[in-house]
Amino acid sequence: MMTPGNKQNRSDSKSKNSGDSPGFGPGSRRSGGSPGFGPGQGPGAMMPGEKARDFKGTMRKLIKALTPFRWSFLAAVIFASASTVFNIFGPKVLGKATTKLFEGAMAQITGTGSIDFAYIGNILISMAILYLLAAIFSYVQGWILSGVSAKVTYTFRKDIAEKVNRLPLGYFDRTSHGEVLSRVTNDVDTVSQTLNQSLSQFITSSVTIIGVLVMMLTISWQMTLVTLLIIPLSLVFIKQIISRSQKYFKEQQDYLGHVNGHIEEMYGGHLVMKAFNGEEKSIARFDTYNQTLHSSAWKSQFLSGLMMPVMNFIGNLGYVAVAVLGGWLAARSMITVGDIQAFIQYVRNFTQPISQLANISNILQQTTAAAERVFEFLNEAEEIPDPVDAVALEKVQGRVEFDHVRFGYNPENVVIKDFTASASPGQRVAIVGPTGAGKTTIVKLLMRFYDVDSGAIRIDGHDIRSTTRRDLRKQFGMVLQDTWLYNGTIMENIRYGRPDATDEEVYAAAKSAHVDHFVHTLPDGYNMVLNEEASNVSQGQKQLLTIARAVLADPKILILDEATSSVDTRTEILIQRAMNKLMQGRTSFVIAHRLSTIRDAGLILVMRDGDIVEQGDHGALLEAGGFYAELYNSQFERAAAKL
Repeated sequence: MMTPGNKQNRSDSKSKNSGDSPGFGPGSRRSGGSPGFGPGQGPGAMMPGEKARDFKGTMRKLIKALTPFRWSFLAAVIFASASTVFNIFGPKVLGKATTKLFEGAMAQITGTGSIDFAYIGNILISMAILYLLAAIFSYVQGWILSGVSAKVTYTFRKDIAEKVNRLPLGYFDRTSHGEVLSRVTNDVDTVSQTLNQSLSQFITSSVTIIGVLVMMLTISWQMTLVTLLIIPLSLVFIKQIISRSQKYFKEQQDYLGHVNGHIEEMYGGHLVMKAFNGEEKSIARFDTYNQTLHSSAWKSQFLSGLMMPVMNFIGNLGYVAVAVLGGWLAARSMITVGDIQAFIQYVRNFTQPISQLANISNILQQTTAAAERVFEFLNEAEEIPDPVDAVALEKVQGRVEFDHVRFGYNPENVVIKDFTASASPGQRVAIVGPTGAGKTTIVKLLMRFYDVDSGAIRIDGHDIRSTTRRDLRKQFGMVLQDTWLYNGTIMENIRYGRPDATDEEVYAAAKSAHVDHFVHTLPDGYNMVLNEEASNVSQGQKQLLTIARAVLADPKILILDEATSSVDTRTEILIQRAMNKLMQGRTSFVIAHRLSTIRDAGLILVMRDGDIVEQGDHGALLEAGGFYAELYNSQFERAAAKL
């Protein structure tokens, strides 16, 4: 089983294009990550000020994602409608009490009668029952929608997590962690909040508008007509506000991702950033992102904040018109005083949901922008699927062949031009060459982090593209120069190499990698928990732990990327002995920077500009006096110069 490597930042692109990219995959930057100073801009991000590219298409996708919960939504609509209907009947019933009270008061004044308190009391009891039922139904529909919202959020995050494992490594090479995390957290949360709060409001507001309109018509069609005249005026203002705020909501979501990406990179590599005095540059870039985020957030909130004051102003105009017309109709005994009181309540109940729908439409812009980013991520091109009739790699001997391999991270820049080599079972193969020669790229192709553009790589005669990636990578053990450890115990980090390993097997692997002796000096020993950055152990100890992980995996093929570069001389000797023992009987690929460490390799491949320029054993290559001899002698000259 492989040990995951570190994420590659976009700042590594130059190295990658030249052929020797330092990262191996999208693993966590818990240890050994580079900080990078580039923006956290992913491929799905839009230019500032640009509107959502496909509002209607995004809404269709969102509705489709909600289809499995259609019965829950239907139940929520029923309960919300029932709650709203009970609330709608309230003013009409209360108007009867007002009319009865007014008539009784007038009768007392004229001496022809008295106030019927029993009738009014029955009405008030009916009102209490109506409002109690409305509250119960409202609670039930809120409970249903909260459950749906939680399930949708869970589904989105589950889909994103699964998508991450299906994306090609190239996506993470050009996208920061923060940009991806922003979609998992901020964007999904925005959609969740809309479903949990705004959707309920949308249902109740829609039902309220329809119900109130019916009740107003039963009181006075003249006053209803006056009330309806405010709707076109409201729609004009709503359209103007939405058209201006939509682009700022989209920009806000995009730059929130950029800010998160930048902070994640700076936090992950804060030691390197401080060592190279990158504080000012980091702060300047953060200020740029933060200023744009502040500007877009302020503008979007300001414009959306105009919605309620404008709607209230228009609603007040309606009140004035209704009051004047209602007084005129009452003076002519065309309606009762209670009807006027009920109608004024209905006007309030009519304009308020219109304002709420206007506000929801504004929130919908932000939700659509967030959902679009989520769907963009879920629609990213995935790795080429494994073949249906995949070849099973059983009893692998370890014969590896590179047959005229050609590859480039992009079509315009070919990194590996024509790579042909073979390794016999159990053979130790060293890959050497200057930075950018393509050494790490060869290993990435071997692990199928990328697929070759042409040619083929075979293991025991099987093209690795004819097997599943999971089956292929089970055959490899990997120890990288950049260590990767996660927040867990030392025991758990070693067992990552083989999850079903027993404690005794973990202890044995630790002893082989010379981990056991220093673990007993740590608090809690193997149960000591490594912190988020694994900074509570030394760099050399981190490397020893990753070597123990590879020992435990017991792979058929080993990949070693200068695995002893981070340990002291004494420990390096011990590790070299352990690695020599581990490599016995296994095909091993060693990426070497210090050529003195690979003199015993059975085959040395010397790379330059993506091609093998020399190959052979150490003695033969030195005797040939070619490029290898030049590299080897230059290292000794540098060492002598230091002395």
